[in-house]
Amino acid sequence: MARIRYGARSEAEIRAARSASAKLPDIWSTGVVAVWETDPDAVAAVLPPPLKPTGRPLVRAGISKVDLPGYPLGAGSVAVAAAHGGVAGWYPLVMPMTHERALTGGREVFGEPKKLGEVTVERDGLVVRAALARHGIAFVEVRGAVGEVLPLPEPARKTDFYFKFLPAVDGSGLEDDAALVHCVREERVRKLERVTGDVVLRESMYDPVADLPVLSLVELTLGEKTTDQRGRVAERVAAEAVLPYIHQRYDDPRQILDGPPEGSEEPAAGKGGA
Repeated sequence: MARIRYGARSEAEIRAARSASAKLPDIWSTGVVAVWETDPDAVAAVLPPPLKPTGRPLVRAGISKVDLPGYPLGAGSVAVAAAHGGVAGWYPLVMPMTHERALTGGREVFGEPKKLGEVTVERDGLVVRAALARHGIAFVEVRGAVGEVLPLPEPARKTDFYFKFLPAVDGSGLEDDAALVHCVREERVRKLERVTGDVVLRESMYDPVADLPVLSLVELTLGEKTTDQRGRVAERVAAEAVLPYIHQRYDDPRQILDGPPEGSEEPAAGKGGA
């Protein structure tokens, strides 16, 4: 009988797959990083407990093209500065990716808020443009001119905070308490250039980053970097504490807590979409 590809894999095949994934080569990306100071009340409002604001209300947008062999990827993130248990890091609100392959591992393993989207990083001479777009709206756009080459920073450790959870089978709340994940990245940079320009935030009902306005631009760079990452569950968080923020994860306004848009009708029982 021919091999049934949905059939169980052998222990040897599982060990081989794990061994191969543990020896991945360095994967480099080229991208723009923008950091700005925003309204401190806005940062505090988007942080689920037990995350807390840091001493400075910062937002970071990263927009990159990743050199995956044979599978180039556009990857982005918009995050706010946060702290947990004495650890300072970033809490991403949205992470657009251009391929489903990049979504699966991040969402299922770490709880990353990844969504399919469009990621653009373009350079023409000294002019650079980078953007994150979904549903036809470029909700973050960076435009500027590349300037001086900057000294390379030392390898650095950076932490992102994620909430890993599953919606309940009965459609009400979560299946269990959420896991607050510390995802630690070791970052190395091989090229870094200053960019003089601006950050444009556009209104989007799906990605309301415009609620975190640019009050003061702190950093704007174009660079090449590589990172590895590992995660751990730092704390279990009660489902009731996470539920008020769960709409951050979904586009559908009827997900769990949100009501339908005004003027819309609820689908009949047993009918309707995903």
